[in-house]
Amino acid sequence: MGFFSEIKEDFANVYKNDPAIQSRVELLFNYPGVWAIFWYRIANRFYKVGFRRFARFIMGINQFVTNIDIHPAATIGRRVFIDHGIGVVIGETVIIEDDVLIYQGATLGGVSLDPGKRHPTVRQGAVIGAGAKVLGNIVIGENAKIGSNSVVVREVPAGSTAIGIPAHVIEKGRDKDPFSHNKLPDINKELFEYVLKRVAVLEHAMMRDNKQIVDQDIELEHIYESFIKAMKH
Repeated sequence: MGFFSEIKEDFANVYKNDPAIQSRVELLFNYPGVWAIFWYRIANRFYKVGFRRFARFIMGINQFVTNIDIHPAATIGRRVFIDHGIGVVIGETVIIEDDVLIYQGATLGGVSLDPGKRHPTVRQGAVIGAGAKVLGNIVIGENAKIGSNSVVVREVPAGSTAIGIPAHVIEKGRDKDPFSHNKLPDINKELFEYVLKRVAVLEHAMMRDNKQIVDQDIELEHIYESFIKAMKH
């Protein structure tokens, strides 16, 4: 595909990914992610033919205008959409395949100063949530989803969802809708509920036939209540 065809496809991709757009005029002022990709595609071509300083200059101006930092040496496929975009960082050896969706504040960064491949590879159809940090030479599988504000330092299989700090893969075969962020499970809440239920079971087992433990528990409750009253006053 030619350069101008890629650019045309990038701009048309906005209508697919953002129902808020009402006119073409909005593309000029409200979509920094689209313009960041536009300038990246220009800079990337200069970078590949040896004009590396000029390519870096172009992306420096782009960063100033859009607040999106993309290294011109990165590899970005077709129909990649950066939604809102503010604060997105894409490192030098990042590879992003087609139809990837990236939200504001996401970082595709490295964890090493060694030369060579040190940034993530994001496979086709993946979604990188707002504020997510994907770090190191790892692979985010096809159609995988990274939850908002997650820190990913290990590979994520295709069709999986990863959330948390550090991120854990919590399900496979996720909902195919890339926008269904409200369906991400709250693993901290689920773990806390499990712990509470487990403690309740153990308390019941211990107190059933042990009056001394029951008396100690009541005494601790009185101490706790006295402490809370003292703090309020």
